[in-house]
Amino acid sequence: MAELETLIHRAQTAHGISLHDAPLRYRTIAQCAQDRLAMHAEHLFLTYYDEHGSRSSWTYRQFIEQACRTAAYLRKKGLRPGDRFATAAHNHPDTIVQYFAAWLLGCCVIPLNMTEEDQRLHYILQTSGAQMLLCRPDYLDRLPAITKDLSIETIPIDGTYHEQVARCEPISLDEGCASYDSEALLVFTSGTTGNPKGVVLVQQNLLADAEGIAQWHKITSRDRLMCVLPVHHVNGTIVTHVTPFFAGASVVLNRKFQTEYFFPRIRQERVTIVSVVPTLLAFLLEAGADSCDVRQHGFRHIICGAGPLTCDLAARFEERYQIPIIHGYGLSETTCYSCFLEIDLDEQQHRRWMQDYGFPSIGAPIPQNEMAIHDPDGNELGEGQRGEIVIRGWNVMKGYDANPEANYAAFTHGWFRSGDEGFFIRKEDGTPYFFITGRIKELIIRGGVNIAPLEIDEVLARAPGVRAGIAVGFEHDLYGEEVGALVIPAEGATEEAILSYCRQHLPHHKCPKVVLFTDSLPVTSTGKYQRNKVKHLFAQWRSVQFPK
Repeated sequence: MAELETLIHRAQTAHGISLHDAPLRYRTIAQCAQDRLAMHAEHLFLTYYDEHGSRSSWTYRQFIEQACRTAAYLRKKGLRPGDRFATAAHNHPDTIVQYFAAWLLGCCVIPLNMTEEDQRLHYILQTSGAQMLLCRPDYLDRLPAITKDLSIETIPIDGTYHEQVARCEPISLDEGCASYDSEALLVFTSGTTGNPKGVVLVQQNLLADAEGIAQWHKITSRDRLMCVLPVHHVNGTIVTHVTPFFAGASVVLNRKFQTEYFFPRIRQERVTIVSVVPTLLAFLLEAGADSCDVRQHGFRHIICGAGPLTCDLAARFEERYQIPIIHGYGLSETTCYSCFLEIDLDEQQHRRWMQDYGFPSIGAPIPQNEMAIHDPDGNELGEGQRGEIVIRGWNVMKGYDANPEANYAAFTHGWFRSGDEGFFIRKEDGTPYFFITGRIKELIIRGGVNIAPLEIDEVLARAPGVRAGIAVGFEHDLYGEEVGALVIPAEGATEEAILSYCRQHLPHHKCPKVVLFTDSLPVTSTGKYQRNKVKHLFAQWRSVQFPK
């Protein structure tokens, strides 16, 4: 265990400086909250739109007071620093307040993704050590299934809850309940096979990543971000709540993403930056959404990550809306974002890095972490060489919860191993610009040759009759794996037309040999494709020898 602790400690250093000694602005959420009250107490922090369009809002003073009252309520219910509780919730101000209340107490939140099946949620509650479950009314009927045989207190977020919170005297921000290494979030990964792993993030991880995101995107108290992503995921939590809180900015929280309100709400609320996943860009294009001239009313750019962005989708969106996409990359294990495309590139340079290398660049590392490309033995690879993306820095997790085997595998060489394949190209000034080519476990290995599915996705996206499509590697008797395509068709689509287009733009070994039509593609709640979930659909072609 001492060896493992050393490896994780090395992975939490950036530029030779440990997490403990990191020169960050704040050590705890409470310190940050004290500054917000001192500097921006009457500044608007949170605006909320429910699914019906009703609007409500809170200043920093109102929000922090509510978080302090909720912290007092949770303490009255028996929670102490170091304890963990879960939330069965969705995008709602109550959820955000509960997160901050936990951090002021020095407690850890376990956000449940309520789109998951009951069995998976039961496993998370059973293994996470959650002492309490705060449950919104929408999910009360699922409690018997997800808490079966578990000794866990459940609290409905109803009128009684709000009355009891309102009667509590707010805790003081200077009570010193938390430290820089207090556990803050326990986020479970959405793997396609096996049980999910719990990612443990501490308060300093959250603040380090928030500082990096705020610096990179030049977010100040004059900015307003909008959240359309689920807050059970780190993107919705870190980018559009912790980061604005860090910077004294404002947040517009939406119950859910709705194409018809996306641009009108940006204009109405004077939003300057939105964080999305690629799927949402595709939805906006498909809906023909009117941009409402948001660029002429202060909107700066879109942050995009957490899923596979193709050159084709990026080009179509930027051409249609004239809004720059700032592509980035990160994982729950690195809190959220670890790198971004630079925001001040001129139009020609921006287009170069988004279009000229076969994949849109995910940019350069934020100063709070370092990145490299390694071979399987932990040796650093050079420019243009493909290998595993590895990261070390102050935003790297404490580790997978109670899972030494997974931790040894993830921190083998003193860096966090992402499991993603990629490469880097240096800019003229020497800055490494990184690219992601796909999950290593999703690489298609045909006849011993590695094929990145994203390369094929790029071609499929442009093929006639394809609304959306992904490459899938399926088991094959002759080559080990062969290439298939799962496609959502447009009207008039044919398998032969799609295959013919692919043959014109891909070498034979990378061409799909079979096209299957479907109504939907398998994705996580944040839009990541789950290719391994659909391999079985191609089973009947396992023994077929396809003509060259």
